[in-house]
Amino acid sequence: MADRGETFERVLTPEPGRTALVVVDMQRGFLDVGEAMEVPPAREIVPVIQSLLSVFRAKRLPVVFTEFVYSEAVPVLIGSLHPEHRPAPPGAPRGFGLPSSSCLEGTASAETVPDLASRPGEIVVRKRGYDAFSGTFLDGALRARNVTSLVVTGTMTDICVLATVTAALHREYRVTVVEDGVATLWPELQRAALDIIGRAYGRVVTAKEVADQISRWSCP
Repeated sequence: MADRGETFERVLTPEPGRTALVVVDMQRGFLDVGEAMEVPPAREIVPVIQSLLSVFRAKRLPVVFTEFVYSEAVPVLIGSLHPEHRPAPPGAPRGFGLPSSSCLEGTASAETVPDLASRPGEIVVRKRGYDAFSGTFLDGALRARNVTSLVVTGTMTDICVLATVTAALHREYRVTVVEDGVATLWPELQRAALDIIGRAYGRVVTAKEVADQISRWSCP
Protein backbone atom coordinates (compact mmCIF):
# COMPACT_ATOMS: atom_id res chain seq x y z
CA MET A 1 0.00 0.00 0.00
CA ALA A 2 1.35 3.41 -0.96
CA ASP A 3 2.28 5.80 1.81
CA ARG A 4 -0.55 8.20 2.55
CA GLY A 5 1.34 10.40 4.97
CA GLU A 6 1.23 13.50 2.77
CA THR A 7 -2.50 13.12 2.17
CA PHE A 8 -3.23 12.49 5.84
CA GLU A 9 -1.17 15.53 6.80
CA ARG A 10 -3.10 17.75 4.39
CA VAL A 11 -6.59 16.46 5.16
CA LEU A 12 -6.36 15.69 8.87
CA THR A 13 -4.16 18.47 10.24
CA PRO A 14 -5.89 20.02 13.28
CA GLU A 15 -7.93 23.14 12.68
CA PRO A 16 -6.87 26.22 14.67
CA GLY A 17 -9.21 27.00 17.53
CA ARG A 18 -11.35 23.92 16.84
CA THR A 19 -9.15 21.19 18.29
CA ALA A 20 -9.59 19.28 21.55
CA LEU A 21 -7.13 17.16 23.53
CA VAL A 22 -8.45 13.73 24.51
CA VAL A 23 -6.85 11.86 27.43
CA VAL A 24 -8.03 8.24 27.27
CA ASP A 25 -8.39 6.18 30.45
CA MET A 26 -5.34 7.36 32.39
CA GLN A 27 -6.90 5.91 35.52
CA ARG A 28 -5.49 4.56 38.75
CA GLY A 29 -6.78 1.10 37.86
CA PHE A 30 -4.32 1.06 34.96
CA LEU A 31 -1.45 3.16 36.34
CA ASP A 32 -1.15 2.36 40.04
CA VAL A 33 1.61 -0.11 40.90
CA GLY A 34 0.27 -3.55 41.76
CA GLU A 35 -3.16 -3.12 40.14
CA ALA A 36 -4.53 -6.24 38.46
CA MET A 37 -4.73 -4.41 35.11
CA GLU A 38 -1.56 -2.36 35.55
CA VAL A 39 -0.02 -0.89 32.37
CA PRO A 40 3.49 0.19 33.49
CA PRO A 41 4.32 2.02 30.20
CA ALA A 42 1.30 4.28 30.82
CA ARG A 43 3.11 5.84 33.78
CA GLU A 44 5.93 6.86 31.45
CA ILE A 45 3.67 9.01 29.26
CA VAL A 46 2.24 11.09 32.12
CA PRO A 47 4.83 13.91 31.65
CA VAL A 48 4.09 13.99 27.91
CA ILE A 49 0.37 14.38 28.53
CA GLN A 50 1.02 17.00 31.22
CA SER A 51 2.98 19.07 28.72
CA LEU A 52 0.15 18.89 26.17
CA LEU A 53 -2.42 19.78 28.82
CA SER A 54 -0.41 22.92 29.55
CA VAL A 55 -0.39 23.88 25.87
CA PHE A 56 -4.11 23.29 25.37
CA ARG A 57 -5.06 25.06 28.58
CA ALA A 58 -2.89 28.05 27.74
CA LYS A 59 -4.72 28.36 24.41
CA ARG A 60 -8.12 27.81 26.10
CA LEU A 61 -8.80 24.79 23.91
CA PRO A 62 -11.15 22.01 25.06
CA VAL A 63 -9.76 19.12 27.08
CA VAL A 64 -11.50 15.74 27.44
CA PHE A 65 -10.80 12.95 29.93
CA THR A 66 -12.33 9.52 29.41
CA GLU A 67 -12.67 6.89 32.12
CA PHE A 68 -13.74 3.28 31.71
CA VAL A 69 -16.03 2.46 34.61
CA TYR A 70 -17.46 -0.96 35.39
CA SER A 71 -20.61 -1.49 37.44
CA GLU A 72 -22.46 -4.62 38.40
CA ALA A 73 -25.63 -2.59 37.79
CA VAL A 74 -24.64 -2.52 34.10
CA PRO A 75 -23.01 -5.94 33.64
CA VAL A 76 -21.55 -5.38 30.18
CA LEU A 77 -19.79 -8.20 28.36
CA ILE A 78 -16.39 -6.65 29.06
CA GLY A 79 -16.85 -7.63 32.70
CA SER A 80 -16.95 -11.29 31.65
CA LEU A 81 -14.03 -10.95 29.24
CA HIS A 82 -11.95 -9.10 31.83
CA PRO A 83 -13.05 -10.31 35.27
CA GLU A 84 -10.52 -7.99 36.92
CA HIS A 85 -13.17 -5.25 36.63
CA ARG A 86 -15.69 -7.17 38.72
CA PRO A 87 -15.96 -6.55 42.48
CA ALA A 88 -13.39 -8.37 44.58
CA PRO A 89 -15.00 -10.31 47.46
CA PRO A 90 -13.81 -9.10 50.89
CA GLY A 91 -10.53 -10.74 51.82
CA ALA A 92 -10.22 -12.61 48.52
CA PRO A 93 -6.98 -12.52 46.51
CA ARG A 94 -6.78 -10.02 43.68
CA GLY A 95 -4.80 -10.09 40.46
CA PHE A 96 -4.85 -10.84 36.77
CA GLY A 97 -7.80 -13.08 35.91
CA LEU A 98 -9.48 -12.54 39.28
CA PRO A 99 -12.25 -10.15 40.38
CA SER A 100 -10.20 -7.20 41.56
CA SER A 101 -12.49 -4.12 41.52
CA SER A 102 -10.36 -2.59 38.76
CA CYS A 103 -11.97 0.67 37.55
CA LEU A 104 -15.06 -0.28 39.53
CA GLU A 105 -17.66 2.46 39.83
CA GLY A 106 -17.43 4.32 43.14
CA THR A 107 -13.81 3.33 43.83
CA ALA A 108 -10.59 5.32 43.54
CA SER A 109 -9.43 2.82 40.92
CA ALA A 110 -11.86 4.37 38.42
CA GLU A 111 -10.46 7.88 38.82
CA THR A 112 -7.94 9.59 36.56
CA VAL A 113 -4.53 9.73 38.24
CA PRO A 114 -4.01 12.89 40.33
CA ASP A 115 -1.11 14.08 38.16
CA LEU A 116 -3.57 14.43 35.26
CA ALA A 117 -6.61 15.63 37.17
CA SER A 118 -9.25 17.53 35.24
CA ARG A 119 -10.04 21.15 35.96
CA PRO A 120 -13.47 22.77 36.33
CA GLY A 121 -15.16 23.10 32.95
CA GLU A 122 -13.21 20.31 31.31
CA ILE A 123 -15.11 17.35 29.88
CA VAL A 124 -15.04 14.07 31.80
CA VAL A 125 -16.67 11.14 30.00
CA ARG A 126 -17.36 7.93 31.92
CA LYS A 127 -17.93 5.04 29.55
CA ARG A 128 -18.90 1.37 29.78
CA GLY A 129 -16.86 0.16 26.83
CA TYR A 130 -13.70 0.83 24.85
CA ASP A 131 -15.12 3.49 22.51
CA ALA A 132 -15.52 6.88 24.22
CA PHE A 133 -18.33 7.90 21.85
CA SER A 134 -20.65 4.91 22.15
CA GLY A 135 -23.48 5.58 24.59
CA THR A 136 -21.93 8.82 25.89
CA PHE A 137 -22.45 12.56 25.47
CA LEU A 138 -18.96 13.11 24.00
CA ASP A 139 -19.98 13.82 20.40
CA GLY A 140 -22.57 16.38 21.46
CA ALA A 141 -20.21 18.06 23.89
CA LEU A 142 -17.53 18.42 21.21
CA ARG A 143 -19.92 19.75 18.59
CA ALA A 144 -21.32 22.26 21.08
CA ARG A 145 -17.77 23.60 21.33
CA ASN A 146 -17.33 23.66 17.53
CA VAL A 147 -14.59 21.01 17.71
CA THR A 148 -13.63 19.37 14.42
CA SER A 149 -10.22 17.95 15.32
CA LEU A 150 -8.95 15.70 18.10
CA VAL A 151 -5.48 15.11 19.50
CA VAL A 152 -5.58 11.73 21.25
CA THR A 153 -3.39 10.46 24.08
CA GLY A 154 -3.73 7.76 26.75
CA THR A 155 -3.98 4.02 27.25
CA MET A 156 -4.23 1.38 25.90
CA THR A 157 -3.13 2.15 22.36
CA ASP A 158 -4.47 -1.09 20.89
CA ILE A 159 -7.79 -1.13 22.77
CA CYS A 160 -9.49 2.02 24.08
CA VAL A 161 -7.34 4.47 22.13
CA LEU A 162 -7.84 2.59 18.87
CA ALA A 163 -11.58 2.15 19.46
CA THR A 164 -12.02 5.84 20.20
CA VAL A 165 -9.94 6.89 17.20
CA THR A 166 -11.93 4.75 14.76
CA ALA A 167 -15.19 6.03 16.24
CA ALA A 168 -13.99 9.62 15.91
CA LEU A 169 -13.11 9.21 12.24
CA HIS A 170 -16.54 7.75 11.53
CA ARG A 171 -18.03 10.88 13.09
CA GLU A 172 -15.95 13.05 10.73
CA TYR A 173 -13.37 14.28 13.25
CA ARG A 174 -9.84 14.95 12.07
CA VAL A 175 -7.73 12.75 14.31
CA THR A 176 -4.12 13.08 15.43
CA VAL A 177 -2.60 10.45 17.72
CA VAL A 178 0.44 11.38 19.80
CA GLU A 179 2.87 8.51 19.29
CA ASP A 180 4.84 9.23 22.46
CA GLY A 181 1.66 10.08 24.37
CA VAL A 182 -0.08 6.68 24.11
CA ALA A 183 0.91 3.40 25.73
CA THR A 184 0.12 -0.30 25.90
CA LEU A 185 1.66 -3.38 27.48
CA TRP A 186 3.83 -4.70 24.66
CA PRO A 187 6.12 -2.81 22.23
CA GLU A 188 5.06 -4.94 19.26
CA LEU A 189 1.39 -4.09 19.84
CA GLN A 190 2.26 -0.42 20.26
CA ARG A 191 3.97 -0.41 16.87
CA ALA A 192 1.18 -2.38 15.21
CA ALA A 193 -1.59 -0.19 16.61
CA LEU A 194 0.14 3.02 15.56
CA ASP A 195 0.74 1.54 12.12
CA ILE A 196 -2.95 0.67 11.78
CA ILE A 197 -3.97 4.16 12.84
CA GLY A 198 -1.48 5.81 10.50
CA ARG A 199 -2.67 3.75 7.54
CA ALA A 200 -6.39 4.37 7.88
CA TYR A 201 -7.57 6.53 10.76
CA GLY A 202 -5.37 9.48 11.61
CA ARG A 203 -2.07 11.30 11.75
CA VAL A 204 0.57 9.84 14.06
CA VAL A 205 3.00 12.49 15.27
CA THR A 206 5.10 13.39 18.30
CA ALA A 207 3.98 15.54 21.21
CA LYS A 208 6.57 18.13 20.22
CA GLU A 209 5.06 18.42 16.75
CA VAL A 210 1.61 18.93 18.24
CA ALA A 211 2.82 21.47 20.79
CA ASP A 212 4.81 23.42 18.21
CA GLN A 213 1.82 23.60 15.87
CA ILE A 214 -0.70 24.66 18.49
CA SER A 215 1.66 27.17 20.09
CA ARG A 216 1.63 29.09 16.80
CA TRP A 217 -2.14 29.49 16.82
CA SER A 218 -3.87 32.70 17.83
CA CYS A 219 -6.67 31.45 20.04
CA PRO A 220 -8.96 33.67 22.17
